[in-house]
Amino acid sequence: MKSLLLLAGLWLLAGFPAPVQAGKIVRDVSFATIDDTVLKLDLYLPDAAPAGLIVWVHGGAWRSGSRADVDLKGLVDLGWAIASVDYRLSTTAHFPAQAHDIKAAIRFLRAHVATYNFPAHRFVLAGSSAGGHLAALVGVTNGDRELEGIVGEDLRESSAVQALVILYGASNLTTILAQSTPPGLALRGPALDLLLGGKPDSVPALAQLASPVFHVDSSDPPLLLEHGDQDPQMPINQAHELAGAYEKLGLSVVFKVMHGSAHGGPAFTDPANLALIDQFLRTHLPAAK
Repeated sequence: MKSLLLLAGLWLLAGFPAPVQAGKIVRDVSFATIDDTVLKLDLYLPDAAPAGLIVWVHGGAWRSGSRADVDLKGLVDLGWAIASVDYRLSTTAHFPAQAHDIKAAIRFLRAHVATYNFPAHRFVLAGSSAGGHLAALVGVTNGDRELEGIVGEDLRESSAVQALVILYGASNLTTILAQSTPPGLALRGPALDLLLGGKPDSVPALAQLASPVFHVDSSDPPLLLEHGDQDPQMPINQAHELAGAYEKLGLSVVFKVMHGSAHGGPAFTDPANLALIDQFLRTHLPAAK
């Protein structure tokens, strides 16, 4: 015990936060401040050295939701660390603020890998619904000047991730409304208006910038897509479009249609699906060093 306290003290004297013990939940870690808004994240750490870090982006139609909503929390028991991150909601800031914030969180986490014992080369970005859209966009736009932003203090760090897990997310905001059911239109129309500051067809350049399908290139990380075939809110064609963009370039993509599932549901978080996600990540991530 004395040796642990001494080690922690030495870290603090050197100007670094003390290493965090495994098997802990670390809440309210501030990673950036924009004007009067403090962006925070919560860390869920496994009992042993993590197999990798999953950066989780919550859903909520871009205008609601909370980092407390972590669909894939069960992966902690399979050896993964999870960082659930804030981003400015569309009620506070229009796009691309959300992408800037998520990239800032990734840079912060990479700057603090020694503190939290993360493998810096095994970062995963994951999200559901609107969070799935944002995760996909951030994951396929590493280094994009318009989307990288200057949020946070760790601007020299990379915001690259090595894998993507996207649950029922949007991928093409220029086609989503035409693909939507009436209930989907009732939700997505106002939500997109708030996110983009106008309907997609009235701000076409911004809608395209916000659409992952237009950014996919040969450098993008392996992708696992899961989408319910009975989803009334997010058209499954959005997942088909992103899978198609990956397949066209010969990139690694696994597209699992969740038969009978709507917008979310237990099939996405049950032990069998968590095991599938775990296997995908362990297969496609770079080897542990």
